[in-house]
Amino acid sequence: MTVTDAPRPARGGRTGPRPVRLPGGISLRLERRALGVGALLLVLVLAAAVLLIGTGDFDIAPWDVVQTLLGNGTPAHEFIVNDLRLPRVLVGILVGAALGMAGAVFQSVSRNPLGSPDVLGFGYGSAVGALLVIVLFHGGAGEVAVGALVGGVVAGLAVYLLAYKQGIHGYRLVLVGIGASAMLVAVIQYLLTKAQLVEATRAMVWLTGSLAGRDWAQVWPLLATCAVLFPLVLGQSRALRMIEMGDDAAYAVGVRVERTRLLLMVAAILLTTAASAAAGPISFVALAAPQLARRLTRSPGASLLTGALMGALLLLVSDWASQRAFGADQLPVGVVTGLVGGCYLLWLLVTERRAGRI
Repeated sequence: MTVTDAPRPARGGRTGPRPVRLPGGISLRLERRALGVGALLLVLVLAAAVLLIGTGDFDIAPWDVVQTLLGNGTPAHEFIVNDLRLPRVLVGILVGAALGMAGAVFQSVSRNPLGSPDVLGFGYGSAVGALLVIVLFHGGAGEVAVGALVGGVVAGLAVYLLAYKQGIHGYRLVLVGIGASAMLVAVIQYLLTKAQLVEATRAMVWLTGSLAGRDWAQVWPLLATCAVLFPLVLGQSRALRMIEMGDDAAYAVGVRVERTRLLLMVAAILLTTAASAAAGPISFVALAAPQLARRLTRSPGASLLTGALMGALLLLVSDWASQRAFGADQLPVGVVTGLVGGCYLLWLLVTERRAGRI
């Protein structure tokens, strides 16, 4: 499922996808396979959400979860579902979707499968901002979230400016991002050595990435951010496809390349930092989700919506595994995504090397 200003011409005499006109001159081009994959992912996200809401010390059957969400549950179920577990699941969905879409944007802009916030250092920028608030200013949860947001934005803009040289080129952006990541990791380690025991423990919990204890205070800001930035990114889908083909081709069809690239990168940076502010630096979701979505849809362009749905599904499944797969020990979800993402990254590097692209 992609958003474009006009449909592609049909190939081989077959009827191409039909556009559905939306306000603002945008049309929604529905490809059968992408539509099917998107619908399947949406069903899986909803099913995983219901399963995860029912998971905990007090298990609730899926049907009872649905009845409670519809307002027909018992008082005990309503308290557990609506007050304790639903906010955590909604944060997981929004964080995963934000990271999935941001990863799709970065990989398309850099034209590199390794071009994700994890590799480019934006997550580490958020971590530095959060740790500065924790270690130096002893701030609360709200101040830590603001610090993470500011740190991620500053790191993202710094990487963009350092990588800019008559435009942004994929491998230069990745290399600058890797260098920035190494420097930010050093800052994080320095701050941890200067922290008191209580502050260092709190910082390590945040750095791992977790959905535990999330409530409606994290849901609403993240929901508002996604509601604003998702349509903005989707509205630039056609331009993003043209940029993937190269700057010259994009200029030839009237795309204002640098302006569009900067707009998309700022939107993706804000999505990444908002996700980090809500749940900490969840690793590898932004790297793996767009790639998996693209392989499922077999789409040559950026899989923005399917990437977002895949990110939400990956994070929900990882959160369920963190609660159930390790016995009585519940792990932060960032540990599980790091384990799965590390294996995926190794596989991706081997595949790209065999293909001669790295």
